[in-house]
Amino acid sequence: MTVITSGGSLNTAALTVPDLYVQIQTAGTTSLSGAQTNIIGVVGTASWGPIGVPIVFGTSQERVIAFGLSNASTYDLGTVVSTAIAQGASSFVGVRVTDGTDTAASYALLYNADKSSYPVLLTAASTGSAGNTITLNLIAGSAQGSWKLVLQMPNHLPEVFDNLHFSSGSVSFWQDLVNAVNNGQSSIRGPSSLVIASLGEGTDTTPVEISNQSMMNGTDGNSNVTAQMLVGSDGLSRSGMYALRQQSCSIGVLSGVYDAATWSTQAEFGISEGIYMITCTVSGDTVTGALTTRAAAGVDSYALKIMFGDWLYWYDAENASTRLVSPQGFVAGKLSALSPQLPSLNKQMYGIVGSQKSGLVNSGQTATYSTAELTSLLGNGIDVICNPAPGGSYWAARGGINCSSNPDSDGDEYVRVTNFIAETISQGMGSFIGYAISPTLFSEIETTLSGFLSDLQSQGVIGSSNGSVAYSVNCSSSNNPQSRTSLGYLQADIQVTYFGINRKFIVNINGGAGVTVATQS
Repeated sequence: MTVITSGGSLNTAALTVPDLYVQIQTAGTTSLSGAQTNIIGVVGTASWGPIGVPIVFGTSQERVIAFGLSNASTYDLGTVVSTAIAQGASSFVGVRVTDGTDTAASYALLYNADKSSYPVLLTAASTGSAGNTITLNLIAGSAQGSWKLVLQMPNHLPEVFDNLHFSSGSVSFWQDLVNAVNNGQSSIRGPSSLVIASLGEGTDTTPVEISNQSMMNGTDGNSNVTAQMLVGSDGLSRSGMYALRQQSCSIGVLSGVYDAATWSTQAEFGISEGIYMITCTVSGDTVTGALTTRAAAGVDSYALKIMFGDWLYWYDAENASTRLVSPQGFVAGKLSALSPQLPSLNKQMYGIVGSQKSGLVNSGQTATYSTAELTSLLGNGIDVICNPAPGGSYWAARGGINCSSNPDSDGDEYVRVTNFIAETISQGMGSFIGYAISPTLFSEIETTLSGFLSDLQSQGVIGSSNGSVAYSVNCSSSNNPQSRTSLGYLQADIQVTYFGINRKFIVNINGGAGVTVATQS
C-alpha cells in the first residue's frame, strides 16, 4: 500500500515495511513579502467609537463611521487623518482617547408623564456626541398588525427591525424588541451596531407611534484630555499609544501632542515597534523656544521626528472653516505615500493655505525663513514645513530629518528603510524556527534573505551611487560554530547599503568673457 506523506514528516532512516513512500515536497526556500510602510497609527479624541481599541480604516467615510465627524478640539483624531489623506495616505489604525467623562446618548421609549417608567431604554453603542444624531421611529410594520423600529444615523446604513407583533401581550412585545435589537432577527438583519436595548419597568405599556425622535445626552469626554492620556498605559489592558502595539503601523501620531515630556516615551515606543513617531513643538513657537525645548527634552533618537511649532492653516471642509492645525498629519501623510527610501524633504504638500509665520495665503504676507533660522532648526534635529521649498513655491518639509544627532541615521529614509527591512524579516523568517541546523538550512536562509534584498535593489529601495551590489548575507558555518549551534543558536549577518539623499546640491559655474569652453565632437 503506497504511503503518501508531506516532506519531513516521515522518518526515512527507520522504515521497516517494504512499500512505496511518496513525500510531497514544498519549495525549498521561503519568499519574503515586504511589510507595509503606509499604515499610520493615529491616537486622538473623537465623538464616537470604542475607547482604547485599534480600528482599521482607509477613507474619510470609513473614519466618520468609526469615529464620527472631526471637531476643533486640540487632540482631534479626525483632523490628523484628514490632513494625511490630502497627501495621499490611505491606510490607518485609529485609537480613541477620552478623559473618562464621556457618556452614551440614550432614549427612553414611551416613558410615562413623570418620566419614572418606560418599557425600553435605547443606549448608543458608543459614547460621544455623535450618538445624539441617532434618530428613531416606531411605526407600523410590514405585516398586518405589526410594528417596526427604524434607527438612523448620518453616514451609517439605516437599521430596520420589522414585524414585531403585539398580539401576544405588551411584555412579550417589548422583550421581542429588545431581543431583535441586541441579537438580530436573521442572518440578513443582524444586531444593531448603533444602539443597545434594555427592558425598563413599564413593560405593560401599549406601543404607540414614535416619529423622528433623537437620542440625547451623549458627551465626548474631550474637555480634560491631556497629552499623557494619549500616551496611555501598557500592559494587559492597553490604552492610548500602546494600543498600537502589533498593529503593523509604520508611522505614528499622537494628535496635536506637543508636550516634550512625552518625546522620550514616544521614541522608546517607536524603536520597540518599528514605528516612526511624528511630534511637534507648541503652536506659535519661536526658534529659540524650540531649541530650548529640544535641549531640555534630552531625546536623541532616529525613531522620533520633531516638527517646528509653526502650525498650518487648513480648510476643514467637514466643518466648513479654516483652522490652525498641527503639521503632524501633513508630514505623516506625505511619508505614508512615499516609498521608504525617500524623505519628506522637498515633497509638495497639499491643502495648506498658510502658516503662523507666513500668514494666510490671501493675506498677502510673504514672510519666509532665513538661512540662519533653518540652520538653527535643522542643525538641532527639528524639521519645519514652509514655503518656498528648494524646488519652487510650494509647501514642503525643509529638512526631511529626525532628531538623531548621528548623521548616518538622521534622515527620514534611514528610519523608514531600516524599519521596513526589520519588519519584513520579523514577519517572514520565523518559519525557519524548529528545523535542524545544517548546510541545507544555511543555504535556504541565505537564499531567502538574498532574494528579498536583491528585489529591494532592483526596485531602487536600497543601492549605492556606483551601482555595486548593495547587500551581503552570511549564514554559514563561518559565523555559526558548532559550539553555538549545539545550543540552538543560529545567526545570519546582513549588511545593506542605503542610497544617499541629495540634500546639498552644488553646481560650479565658471563664467566670464575670458573663459574658453572646450567641446568634443
